[in-house]
Amino acid sequence: MKNIPSFKILTLGCMLVALSCSRKATDFKDFLDDKELVFPGKVTNVTVLPGKQRLMLKWPPSPDPSITKYLVYWNNKMDSLVVNATSHDPKDTVAVLINNLDEYNYSFQLFAYDAEGNRSVVTELNNAQSYGATYQNGLYNRLPRENTPYVVNNDGSATLYFVAPDTINITTRIQYTNAAGQAAVAFIGPDETSVTLPSYKQGEPITFQSSFVPVRNALDTFLTNFVDTFPDVFRLVQCNKGLFREYGMWGDMSAWEGNTSTWRLWDGSNGPQGWPDVFHSGGGAVPGTFSFDMGAVYNNLYEFEETGRNCCHNPTEFEVWGIADITNAVPPLNPTDANWKTEMQNKGWTLIANVVRGDDGVAARKFRFIENVPPVRYMRVRVLKNANGESYVNLSELTFWNKE
Repeated sequence: MKNIPSFKILTLGCMLVALSCSRKATDFKDFLDDKELVFPGKVTNVTVLPGKQRLMLKWPPSPDPSITKYLVYWNNKMDSLVVNATSHDPKDTVAVLINNLDEYNYSFQLFAYDAEGNRSVVTELNNAQSYGATYQNGLYNRLPRENTPYVVNNDGSATLYFVAPDTINITTRIQYTNAAGQAAVAFIGPDETSVTLPSYKQGEPITFQSSFVPVRNALDTFLTNFVDTFPDVFRLVQCNKGLFREYGMWGDMSAWEGNTSTWRLWDGSNGPQGWPDVFHSGGGAVPGTFSFDMGAVYNNLYEFEETGRNCCHNPTEFEVWGIADITNAVPPLNPTDANWKTEMQNKGWTLIANVVRGDDGVAARKFRFIENVPPVRYMRVRVLKNANGESYVNLSELTFWNKE
């Protein structure tokens, strides 16, 4: 710069000023065809309501009175929808329902137009989900509570218990038969864990089906693809111990004495008892058996409770066998014989429970019989092992329940 004459610098500056002054402030209109660039008010506050293979877009109308329509694009502008502007009151709502969509995440572009064809700045909307078979196939009915799924009440009603739903459950529809033999319906909501059927005909099936929504503001409710059957609802009635009788069979253990015979097993005692209020065998080998007559045939035995002695000699592994008619049904074999089980089955007996306690056998514990127990009147218990590893067998009480 030191070598450039000052008069040359002055000349260059004057030329630049002259050039800049030759441009007009309105020359940009040459690029707009002498028209003013106008942008109508853009679409704002868009809400998406997802549905089953459809979507709804909602937004408040623009207060710009020049707007005459809105244009919605999706699928990379391959699909579009025109919505006429009928209001400019932001308190109103523009609602656009888009049907026949695949189950997919969509992106939308929204524009507002005035009567002159001017277009607003774009409003982009992404991740708008439409739901369908994939979502529905993943839905499962609410589960009944695993332990004690129901209670049969004294007034003939039945209360069903469910676990809490783990997704957005709307309701569960329950179908059953009332005491008059008529079809009836009940519902349980997502915030409820139980529902009472005011009148229920015992023994009739109860079915249920749940409905869900993918999100809280969804357009549609989805049912599961299948109907489930509730666990059998029935009343358990304790077998009448007043009918029980001693009934010794070939090969059974004897009692230690008359005061500790098998009748102690149904004397109505509660909790583990001590001597002499227990059944106490007179020794012998284990496996060993004792038998008795329940005094009536029970067609639907369901469960039983076994209570040990308060100290010792309690069974920890045993089998329960049942039969309705004892005629020619007792095999002349000791319970230690390797063929005893086979001969019992050949004589018509059914192994209705196989128990392994895993403790000292003292506390009262309930056990389920096998499914579909045949009619039973006579019981035979085969003790395989006791807590002390000895041949004596002690027990306080046996209680049985029949389902009705």
